[in-house]
Amino acid sequence: MNDLSPTRRAFLAGAGGLATTSAMGALPAAAHAAAGVAGRAAGFPDRPNFVIILADDLGWGELGCYGQKKIVTPQLDRLAAEGIRFTSAYSGAPLCAPSRASLLTGLHTGHSTVRENPEGGPQLSMTSADLTFGGLLKLGGYRTACIGKWGFGPEQPHQPSHPNTRGFGEFFGFIGHRHAHQYWPSYLWHNRERVQLGGKHYAPDLFLDRAKRFIKGSAKSGDPFLLYFPTTLPHAPSEVPGTAGRYEKEPWTRPNRRHAAQVTRLDSHVGEIIATLREAGVADSTIVLFAGDNGPQREKGVTPWLFDSNGPYRADKRDVYEGGIRIPMIAWSPAMIRRGGVESEPVAFWDVLPTLADLAGLPMPDHLDGLSMRGLFTGAGFAGHKHLFWNRPRKAQAVRRGRWKAVRFSPGIAGAGPDGRLELYDLRSDRGERHDLAAKRPNIASELNALMDASVGPDPRVPYGMRLIERPDTPAGEPHELVVTLHNGSKVAWSGLRVHLDAPDGWRVRGSTRGKTLQPGASTRLVFRVTPPSREAAPRRFTSTAHFTANGKAVRFLARRQIGVAPDARR
Repeated sequence: MNDLSPTRRAFLAGAGGLATTSAMGALPAAAHAAAGVAGRAAGFPDRPNFVIILADDLGWGELGCYGQKKIVTPQLDRLAAEGIRFTSAYSGAPLCAPSRASLLTGLHTGHSTVRENPEGGPQLSMTSADLTFGGLLKLGGYRTACIGKWGFGPEQPHQPSHPNTRGFGEFFGFIGHRHAHQYWPSYLWHNRERVQLGGKHYAPDLFLDRAKRFIKGSAKSGDPFLLYFPTTLPHAPSEVPGTAGRYEKEPWTRPNRRHAAQVTRLDSHVGEIIATLREAGVADSTIVLFAGDNGPQREKGVTPWLFDSNGPYRADKRDVYEGGIRIPMIAWSPAMIRRGGVESEPVAFWDVLPTLADLAGLPMPDHLDGLSMRGLFTGAGFAGHKHLFWNRPRKAQAVRRGRWKAVRFSPGIAGAGPDGRLELYDLRSDRGERHDLAAKRPNIASELNALMDASVGPDPRVPYGMRLIERPDTPAGEPHELVVTLHNGSKVAWSGLRVHLDAPDGWRVRGSTRGKTLQPGASTRLVFRVTPPSREAAPRRFTSTAHFTANGKAVRFLARRQIGVAPDARR
């Protein structure tokens, strides 16, 4: 694609003058309070919108609301004051790709498909077995978008790991992990097509512009939406347009000044997203979740100890000590009953998918490692995890059970010796993990060691969802057979199941089902025969709709398919 392509023009239109100060800051406090009154009284809507904002390598202590003194983050501090600030939130892993896999799929790294970064090997990928929260909500009728860093390869348009294939109807950004290290990329991806940029545009600003337009477009459509916004800020290298702004005269190294500017720019982008939700009239029906993806980075000249980036916790990115996996997390919504709260209950990335399913009224996929956090948002309470687990294959593992945390290093790693090393910490009295108690509390150390062994295994999930498939090798203009497959991968029966196929005008459809019950773990397959109005009929898009009841709630699934074209063209 050349630099003047229509796709490129569409994405860059209006992007040249992107603001870096949020309109949110211009709204008086009274206006903020008034905007949320009706939402707080009514609680969450049945199908709220979701905005998931993921920062890249942002440390626990790099926001003002977590104690940061040198870097200014007024927008996120305001979100924390108006929402819920989590103090014991954990990433999926101490580094990028496996952490995001846990976030997207509801599995910890003892079970997930992606358990390590592509260091010294090929880019790790998701597979057709991976149901993401994007795929789940799209199935439930949501408009879905991933804008920013996907982080799973390969960089090919038609492959199982592509975000469009994994449930995101709109994608703009980086597909692969290494490509996302560029702040001034020569190209980005829009869905399955490369958009040539010539290294002239700052990628995070393009992501913000596209995210704002997705919110506005979704608000006009009236459909509920999910925006997954994994920005690349403040990952190394420390690059920002122009100077480091307010930090330019600080007596720090250039990488540190620009890292601080990156964090403040991230903060302003969050503010602009909140302001866009308000301007579009959908703030009261939207839940925003902000988090970092792992501990702070110390790459290309950045020194996290200057900013106390990991707060009181030991280590940083790549380590399974608390500094590598404990992250900032803020939940915000004008409809949230709990406001201005601090939540110390341990939660983790693999809780996000169950939470979105619960809030959207969709049957919870079975055999996940996560739990719904809805009760923490509403004040109804949270059952809590029996334990949390992190796995870096052939390197290190960690498990937290209540106050106790065990860390285990593989033989030869971090001076562990030929037999490896097991450490034990009491997080209640030693949150900095300075005093190894393995020798003093051998019974607890042994129990947690066995728990780590038991936490690693194959993917435990069963198929879940609905697909609409065209029988292959059907010439255009001829009758087609479309097959709908339904998999009940939840814990509850789907009763009163009705499936029908919506066809364009002039097309005839035969086949339907009514009143069926699909038990947990069961599947069904339905065949529809569709006949075009003429042999010259152009390709058309069909929608299959399934209605059923689960847990006493009415549920609707949607799946779409374009038929009458070559398979490669409709992916």
